[in-house]
Amino acid sequence: MKLYKILAKHYPDLKLKLLQARMPETPDQYIRRQLIGAVLLAAMLALLFTIFSQSLLPGIVVFLIAAPILLAYLMSYVDMRIRRLNADISREVVYAGRFLIIELESGVPLYQTFQNLAKNYEAIGVYFREILERVDLGTSMEDALNETITTTPSPELRKMLWQLLNSIKTGSEVSDALNAVFDQIVREQQIAVSEYGRKLNPMAMFYMMIAVIVPSLGTIMLVVLTSFMDFPLPFFAYVLIAAFVGFIQFMFLAMIKSNRPPTEF
Repeated sequence: MKLYKILAKHYPDLKLKLLQARMPETPDQYIRRQLIGAVLLAAMLALLFTIFSQSLLPGIVVFLIAAPILLAYLMSYVDMRIRRLNADISREVVYAGRFLIIELESGVPLYQTFQNLAKNYEAIGVYFREILERVDLGTSMEDALNETITTTPSPELRKMLWQLLNSIKTGSEVSDALNAVFDQIVREQQIAVSEYGRKLNPMAMFYMMIAVIVPSLGTIMLVVLTSFMDFPLPFFAYVLIAAFVGFIQFMFLAMIKSNRPPTEF
């Protein structure tokens, strides 16, 4: 059995994630592409280490260590894409929801309301265009909403569509239910912003310690000690230290950015 097919068994929810990430690939195709990418990147790193060290053993060790790490990182691309789409939707969902309520309360038909939403909101409009396309092809509005509820990566948009679906099925007034949903979403976003503000100070202190002070003092002490011991460090060691410090700083910046709530008040 091929390796990517074996790996596919360890990702049973990958098919749904690919749909939510809007990636037109099967799980086998996605895993095979990421596996090839991980092997190529690991081989390039191994080649660099082999050239710098002028020995084959470090290159083999680097390849064996880097390949699974890179594969795990590349496999998480679909999750990162889902988070990015979710963030884009979160920035628009409250405004789009208020727009939806105003349109419906003004007597605009639901189909026309969806068309207006699709024109005015870039991230959310994609999903409403898909609903309209399914309806135009003969799918009922309920089934079209159900399909979009399954494939949307945003729990906030999912709540909004669920309320619309329930109102269509029961024939009840949709405005009051949607207002309650969006009030809850706004409260959740405000809580997320407050929590992010509380996290920033310790994160900044941790960043200063790990990414600035420790590497600077550590490098100075290492240079002084090696000069006293008459054991000068090779250039390759300085390259490794610089790469390690750069990697730590990149990870901290990525962590701060990923923790930032995708809201605009």
